[in-house]
Amino acid sequence: MTVGIWTFSFDGKEISEVRAAAREVESLGFTALWFGEYRGREAFTQAALLLEATTTLAVATGIARYSERSAATAEAAGRTLAEAYPGRFTLGLGGHRSGGGATALQDYLDAMDAADLDFAPGSASGSRPRRLLAALGPKLLKLAATRADGAHPYFVPPEHTAFARETMGPDAYLAVEQAVVLDADPVRARQTAREHVAGYVRLAAHQRANLRRLGYTEEDLSDGGSDRLVDALVAYRNENEVADRIRAHFDAGADHVCIQVLGDGPEIPVDGWRRLAPLVL
Repeated sequence: MTVGIWTFSFDGKEISEVRAAAREVESLGFTALWFGEYRGREAFTQAALLLEATTTLAVATGIARYSERSAATAEAAGRTLAEAYPGRFTLGLGGHRSGGGATALQDYLDAMDAADLDFAPGSASGSRPRRLLAALGPKLLKLAATRADGAHPYFVPPEHTAFARETMGPDAYLAVEQAVVLDADPVRARQTAREHVAGYVRLAAHQRANLRRLGYTEEDLSDGGSDRLVDALVAYRNENEVADRIRAHFDAGADHVCIQVLGDGPEIPVDGWRRLAPLVL
């Protein structure tokens, strides 16, 4: 059971600042650094930059969007990073395509496995990195357990972690993202948390469907999210609250929890990472 850092804060930053932030994550004792792929750097390229900037830190895409590259390209890139940085790269894979879902992702995995790549026999690049799927519902979770090494659920409460573990079985790797706000003012902290929740419940249909599956109602999903929903998805106020939430995910079956610190605007939340570092020592 390990703890890492998850961030969307690298987009728009100078690469020197991003590399320094990665070294900070490593020095603080976190085991992995996860980053999203949205409108910034290409995922595999950024992973290589972060791996090169550090010495032991695991780097994970959370997630590389399969709709943005061919299956053969993804497979070749993942194996290249596995060769250059043995045991340190995790490929979190997901995203959406028209008419997608579990079937489209399964087809993509089939194409990755069938890619005709010319790697030296027996070399480190002959094996692929750990492969995790962005999975929420039962079909994708079962696919993650049977066709990948496990799942990387994002924007989920501990009850989803329990559901994912039950669905995937005991052996699949389960790495869960957990958003946190470090603000002693409970009103302000919850407002920051609600701003984060609101964007997903307004715009992400798959996230809304997942929350309904867990028993949250349309009332919970309206007006930026009910207090019950916000409190379930975001741990806030102080380090003790964050520690309790991490423990809840582990108790529910997670192997790894990656913390996303909210509330620093566009800045890389290094101060928040420093405050949370004692939780992993």
